[in-house]
Amino acid sequence: MDKHLKRLLDMFGFRVLLVVVLSITGVIQFFMMLGNVLGDTYDVQAFQLAPETIRAVKTVEDTEKTEQERLEAEEAVEPVYVFDEEIADHRVALLDTIFDITLDVRKEISNSSATLSKEEKIQKLKDKLKEITESQTSLQLTDNDLWTLLTANEKDLIQTHNALIRLVTNVLSNPIRKENVTAVRNELETKIRGDEEISEALVSPSVALGKTAVVETETLDEEKTEELKQQARNSVEPVRILQGQIIVQEGELIDREKYRQLELLGMTNNKASIKPVLGLAILVLLQMTFLFYLFDKLNMDVQKKRKQLVVTLIIYLISIALMELINLLDNFEVQIGFIFPSALATMLISFLASNQVASLVTMLVAASAGVIFQEGYSAVMQMEIALYILLGGFSCIYFMKSIENRSDILKGCGVVVIVNLIFIAIYLLMSQSYYEPSELLFYGISAIVSGMLSGALTMGLLPFFESAFGILSTMKLIELSNPNHPLLKKILTETPGTYHHSIMVANMAEAACEAIGADGLLARVGSYYHDIGKTRRPAFFVENQMSGINPHDSLPPERSAEIIIAHTTDGAEILQKHKMPQEFIDIALQHHGTSSLKYFLHKAKEQGELKDPSIFRYPGPKPQTKEIAVISIADSVEAAARSMKEPNAEKLRNLVQSIIKERLEEDQFDECDISIRELKVIEKVLCETLNGTFHSRIEYPKDGKK
Repeated sequence: MDKHLKRLLDMFGFRVLLVVVLSITGVIQFFMMLGNVLGDTYDVQAFQLAPETIRAVKTVEDTEKTEQERLEAEEAVEPVYVFDEEIADHRVALLDTIFDITLDVRKEISNSSATLSKEEKIQKLKDKLKEITESQTSLQLTDNDLWTLLTANEKDLIQTHNALIRLVTNVLSNPIRKENVTAVRNELETKIRGDEEISEALVSPSVALGKTAVVETETLDEEKTEELKQQARNSVEPVRILQGQIIVQEGELIDREKYRQLELLGMTNNKASIKPVLGLAILVLLQMTFLFYLFDKLNMDVQKKRKQLVVTLIIYLISIALMELINLLDNFEVQIGFIFPSALATMLISFLASNQVASLVTMLVAASAGVIFQEGYSAVMQMEIALYILLGGFSCIYFMKSIENRSDILKGCGVVVIVNLIFIAIYLLMSQSYYEPSELLFYGISAIVSGMLSGALTMGLLPFFESAFGILSTMKLIELSNPNHPLLKKILTETPGTYHHSIMVANMAEAACEAIGADGLLARVGSYYHDIGKTRRPAFFVENQMSGINPHDSLPPERSAEIIIAHTTDGAEILQKHKMPQEFIDIALQHHGTSSLKYFLHKAKEQGELKDPSIFRYPGPKPQTKEIAVISIADSVEAAARSMKEPNAEKLRNLVQSIIKERLEEDQFDECDISIRELKVIEKVLCETLNGTFHSRIEYPKDGKK
């Protein structure tokens, strides 16, 4: 990666890069898939002939028709009225009160010693009836009516009272609605005038009192009526235009109703619905959000995360583009989507990133496929295609754990093919449709082609991604760990002691890296090659001195230091020459950091020949990653432990602690993000590994008890 670009990315931080890259990916995906959700529209007008048979592309509720039917059902509900039997008693009591007051006033007037004029008597009765007349606005008694009540024969008055009560009671015993009150009052008036028991003189006040007594006895129960209307509305099922339903036949006149249905379906040019577009936007946003949280939480080196992010998104977009390309061929009765290489994205991302990222991308690709391969008259999302990709992808993830080289990808293809065939068999059986032999053959071939394409495209694209992005995939690491690799053979044959040392360092580094969440496989394989620079001068390194002769005894300290220090740069040159991964070159250069050669520095001081202390210091750089930091510790620990006499658990623990402390004091871990807590874990793991290696030489108490 270009240094300026790297500096720019470091300045803005990984989260900013994540948001920007995911936003760009989301926009690209949205526009790639937009055509799959817009649906078909027609340039038609009302009252013209249909150019072709038009079917509904989706199921929608015809809200206008539904509301019309609900209003009709509501209007068909009869109002609920409630008859109140007590009203008759109340109105009779009112009449009784009026007649009683009248009789009382008559007695008061007859017993009074004062002589009252006609007007005074009428006023006296008015005052007594004032409370009633004010509350009963319909009661209209004239002065003549009042005077008649005051002067009529008492016997006739009582007889009229009783007759009026009888007539009113009979009338009020029947339900009277508000709109019928006037008619019932008129009917009562006729009965009063024709009743022989009512004195002719008292007819007028009796009519006034009788009409006042008549009120509605049956009132509308609004709550119950509204409840019944609501029940009637709810009983009406929504009117739906069903997906695939013929709206208008070819050559048929598009009347106002059919044109309204086309508008409702969004199938006219001026009524294309925005809802599917919003749905797609939300789906893409959700997918990008999942990717954001996954990469934001990944615990690994930032530079490595950047590479994995870019590679993952490129593979994701390639998968969508491939689906869109296949979808262009979908003009057949069969489901063409089954030919899509279901495990392609899963395989590539498993190799180039991790199974965790591959699992999420498999689900996202499946969801996108469900939209892309959606058939217009069957579903919003083609679930069988989504499940097809999910099962193929996850079966691949499970099998990938046992893949050790590129040829094993073919075995993975076989697993995917079997899973594809099983799923298609389930799909065909559950669809309960009849299929022609040619269709069955197509689906079988699709399952096989899908699995084989997944492997073939993976094998073809994997080297490209590894080279273009400098990614050291798991597959590549496994291949580089093969003892038959030319450089490992070179180390074994030319420096057997270094080879054994490297194997021991690899074991310790892998265990320690896995314990702190770093890349254990990278640490192991990188350790195999970390000392390859010693193959240029094997005899100058103690582990390769089989004859017991040490050439450093005859060399000045400065020259010895120069030779020892050179093995880091020599190793980097050899690895570069053989086009080995940059990670291995970094390990070769950085595994000693800028530490000093204390033995030769001390020797120079003793001989009085120390001129420049920097001559005895490795050029670095310091370890830049956790893996290199672990390898640097394991390298020193293994070398020191091998030269220790009669090692035991206590001595080994002190050795590991002293080496880590020395590295910290020399600031060797300043340029990598390793923590003190992780160093404690590394110390524990290295002690356990060394105890297992040197267990036969650990001292036990003299009584033999462990």
